[in-house]
Amino acid sequence: MTVTKQTQADVFFSETPEREYTINTNNGHMKSLGQFFTPFPIASFMAKWIISNPKCNTILDPAVGLGVFFRAILKEANATSYQLIGYDIDLQILKKAKILFKGYEDNIIFFNHDYMLNDWDNRYEGIICNPPYQRFQNYKNRKEILVDFQNRLGLALSGLTNLHTLFLLKSVNQLSQNGRAAYILPSEFLNADYGVFIKRNLIACKSLKYVIVFDPTKNLFDNVITTSCILLFDNSTDIKSVEFITVRSPDELAYLESQFPLYPNIKTSGKAFLYEDLDENVKWRVYYQKQNGDKYKNLVPLLTYGKIVRGIATGDNNYFTFNEQKRREFEIEDKYLLPCLTKANQASSYFFTKEDFEKLRISGKNIYLLNATDTTSSAVYKYIQLGEKIGVHKKYLTSHRTPWHSIENRPPAPILVTVFNRNGLRFVRNEANVRNLTCFHCFYLDALVMDKIDILMAYLITDVAREIFNDNRREYGDGLEKFEPNDLNKSKVINLQSIPESNVKEVLELFNCYRESVLRNRPDITLLELLNRVYSKLLLK
Repeated sequence: MTVTKQTQADVFFSETPEREYTINTNNGHMKSLGQFFTPFPIASFMAKWIISNPKCNTILDPAVGLGVFFRAILKEANATSYQLIGYDIDLQILKKAKILFKGYEDNIIFFNHDYMLNDWDNRYEGIICNPPYQRFQNYKNRKEILVDFQNRLGLALSGLTNLHTLFLLKSVNQLSQNGRAAYILPSEFLNADYGVFIKRNLIACKSLKYVIVFDPTKNLFDNVITTSCILLFDNSTDIKSVEFITVRSPDELAYLESQFPLYPNIKTSGKAFLYEDLDENVKWRVYYQKQNGDKYKNLVPLLTYGKIVRGIATGDNNYFTFNEQKRREFEIEDKYLLPCLTKANQASSYFFTKEDFEKLRISGKNIYLLNATDTTSSAVYKYIQLGEKIGVHKKYLTSHRTPWHSIENRPPAPILVTVFNRNGLRFVRNEANVRNLTCFHCFYLDALVMDKIDILMAYLITDVAREIFNDNRREYGDGLEKFEPNDLNKSKVINLQSIPESNVKEVLELFNCYRESVLRNRPDITLLELLNRVYSKLLLK
């Protein structure tokens, strides 16, 4: 069958090359390089921001892949209008890109080099990028990169910094006086602890002009992470503010795109904040999302009553956890096995009792954690030898422990907290006094608060509590949300001192009745609604 030129153009100016590459390429290869491709409509949006700058001549893509951004530029502009330069460490994908761009060799240069280690001294009028999304801890040139950032930019970076944000910081530094940049990357850094350093530098550079966040509840484009954001930079105007815009539909993105020729007089539905008013220490969600806690009073930080820390990380759950059959098979004595929740679905209600634990044990669930405090037991010694034979001691966490088979010191917490959720944050009263792996966070209460644990727990299971906690959530798309320990520690909860004694009695009665209904496997939702009503009345301004 003859392929027409029009059909070739249709393929070229689309995301078809990326889709075909994804189908025909080993997933492990793509994952190891952090390859996630940009839908063509988004690439086109970002490209138009760059080329709407009349002073743009040379455009860099630091992680070019199959050149979707270059293809978007070529769709809008004459091939001879710009010099396009692309970097990528993946020779395999560059070979395919060169075939794809046959005929454009005079205007496009591909470098099979690591952008992180090259091209420090050049400046560009345009930089456009979807950086690799991978763990920087495992990056082979990590130490050299950290030294470069320290020596060239004066930035002392943590080894835990995400690679995609390093791409961003370097590119911002390479913008020429009249340059523009467009970056698409996960929005997590806007609301994560590790993002404080990044945000501080974005404020200092004063070239960030727009933060465009995709509404995580909407699937706006196929094959795109719904928790992405687009950052648009301009290094030529004297605008002293950053505008935050939430995009809820492709039409809204198209409208913004149509406004680019009017820049800097773009009219949007976003909110602008002066650089001096931006705070890198807060979650930047406050600048583009309504905060639920703002309408309530009598709130204090959760840290007022205790601290939340993550659960026990073993390094190899299959090895370190046991059920009854495995315990008998390896003849491990009871004193070396700690009762432990190993999966979030093992505690599916607000209360986890000794009876619940016994049901899990009888059903054959993994509910014991190896606690090899010594090797005098021959059974334990043999099991440790088995671990070394199969290489458990060489895994990341175990190789950093002495001895490798020891576990973290996490005593049972009186209250547990789910880590990931799609139906709202859930607290669990740990009445069975068992330990937990990282499927739950541990909430350790201060000793002076333990006598008020039921009052606090009664609040934590209400809708109003979840609503306020949601101000500190992290969004991962498709309705999935996550809370890290510090997200919760910094969250606001009701000030227990503000609850009148008459309400304390009412709350305890409702809470105890609800608990009894749950233990009878007949949860009375009406009682929860009454609890929510009491606390809402105490909190509303």
